[in-house]
Amino acid sequence: MTLERESARLEDPGAQLLDSISSRWARYGRMLLIGLGVIAVIVVGAFFTLRARAADEEQAAGKLAEANLYFWQGAYDRSLPIARQVIEQWPNSPSGIDAHRLAGDDQFWLGKFKESAAEYRLYLAKKKSGLLADAARRSLAYALESDLQFKEAAPVYESLVGKFDRESSAEFLYAAARCYRQLNQPKEADLTLKRLVDEYGETSNANRARMLRAELAAAPR
Repeated sequence: MTLERESARLEDPGAQLLDSISSRWARYGRMLLIGLGVIAVIVVGAFFTLRARAADEEQAAGKLAEANLYFWQGAYDRSLPIARQVIEQWPNSPSGIDAHRLAGDDQFWLGKFKESAAEYRLYLAKKKSGLLADAARRSLAYALESDLQFKEAAPVYESLVGKFDRESSAEFLYAAARCYRQLNQPKEADLTLKRLVDEYGETSNANRARMLRAELAAAPR
């Protein structure tokens, strides 16, 4: 009877499954526990990292708000050092990146066009697309033109056509033509003005473009 019971137990599929599970746990259980421990450490680390980043961004955003307040009050010389502080202390935070754009605006209104363009480029190196990026490109174009960098300004103006409303697109084309004229490239200027008249003929800059085209046509070659 004992042998029969033992034989039945050995042939029992449930017993074989339990033996297999026990064997596998003995072999792989420790590795599984180590793996779960590593995952737990990663999850906890990620949680504290994200919480620290959120705290940093909260501080950076507060400082940037202060800099923005001074900017809209026209106190550019007070806004600029605060924007730079945000850039230095929190360079990779969203506010730290946006502080480059504000610093560019401050520099522009302080008449430091070269420094302004440099700040806009730093901003655009990290923020390549979106409405704020296009606004920064527009500011970059104005800064370059104000710094007499007409060759660099013209293509930036042209890249913005179609990004905003139609009046703005016409304005950008007129500004690009203005740069080409400063570069003594009347053909490029005329082609740009023709595009303005053809594509944005109803805008306020269209009549100015027609007048300038006539002036270019009458100029001695």
